[in-house]
Amino acid sequence: MALPFFFKGKNQILNRCRDDSVTGMRLKYAPYYRVIDAQQGPRITVGGRDMIMLASNDYLGLSFHPRVIEAGRDAMLKWGASPTGARSANGSRAYHVELEERLAAFLGREACHVHSAGYLSCVASVATFAQKGDVILADKNIHSSLWDGIRLSLATCERFSHNNAADLRDIAASLSPAAPKMLVVEGVYSMEGHIAKLPEIIGVAKEHHCFNVLDDAHGFGVLGRQGRGTLDHFGLNGDVDILCGSLSKSLGSTGGFVAASRDVIEYMRTHSKQTIFSASLSPSQAACALAALDLMQTEPRHQERLWASTRRYRDMLHGLGLDTWGSETPATPIVLGSKERVYRFWQALLEKGVFTVMAIAPAVPPGKDLIRTAISAMHTDEQLDRIADAMAYAVKKL
Repeated sequence: MALPFFFKGKNQILNRCRDDSVTGMRLKYAPYYRVIDAQQGPRITVGGRDMIMLASNDYLGLSFHPRVIEAGRDAMLKWGASPTGARSANGSRAYHVELEERLAAFLGREACHVHSAGYLSCVASVATFAQKGDVILADKNIHSSLWDGIRLSLATCERFSHNNAADLRDIAASLSPAAPKMLVVEGVYSMEGHIAKLPEIIGVAKEHHCFNVLDDAHGFGVLGRQGRGTLDHFGLNGDVDILCGSLSKSLGSTGGFVAASRDVIEYMRTHSKQTIFSASLSPSQAACALAALDLMQTEPRHQERLWASTRRYRDMLHGLGLDTWGSETPATPIVLGSKERVYRFWQALLEKGVFTVMAIAPAVPPGKDLIRTAISAMHTDEQLDRIADAMAYAVKKL
């Protein structure tokens, strides 16, 4: 007896979940969703073993700063655990407004809006403002959240070669001058560790009257004066229409933000589904981010330590003959070229107590399969020594 069409449809979906190639990959290459039993800064416990975290984006190490932890605890005692809904439905809280005003002032913007996830901030920054008939000019290596925003916008997308202003100029020149255009790039590309060539790229965007969107999740806190980010690093603070970023990296919290003119932020609040229909930032998340923002401005030693450790780490990797893909930032890949080599290298590091993560095609271009690592200001000299020993062991074993 033939199955009704809806049973066939269900089985087809279930079969995708059981697909041998996916299941085999999941079982064999298992660096993802590993359970960490305890953590204190870069020290973690996995399966009873003491290990060093080398995959976190806690660049300034502020997620364990006493003032950040105290701020989160006090906010929860005052406001409860959660606002339990969207701001459009049950109101903004005073802690939302305070964080937004402080971020806007720090970044030199008129206004800011905070989301409960950086992913939402990136999607909203694109999908809210581009529409069918517009043309989006996007760097090929932008984050998945920005690609999702592009798809939701229904705009036409033209991709230009990574960090290549000449290719961007050629593509832009081929388009109708009358077509509304949006540029979408990152400040620091998290997988490669590259700093965007913003002076050249924004220069092209200006020539073609583009509306500019910059995701600076991995530049904020790392580059610029007091961590103001990639725009400040290049002295281009007024040259981007929308600046979005993350609270879950240098600010040691969770969430995201969009900073722009007041008109742009108010338009997003009334037109963005990601903003209107998502639950708002919790009291502890906002308070932790605000405390970390204070520390970025009053304790420069965290940024200084981050860069000192990054230089030492990169020199060590180069001394071992490892390919870091030209990384210029604490986000430092180790390119090994095939998923098999990446897996063996990752496993060797795990044996020596160093926790990293694999990134293989299609998450990276073919032939660029890599171990993704990131340095934190909290890594001690002793931990960096242990990491160096583990890397040398992994190279020898490979």
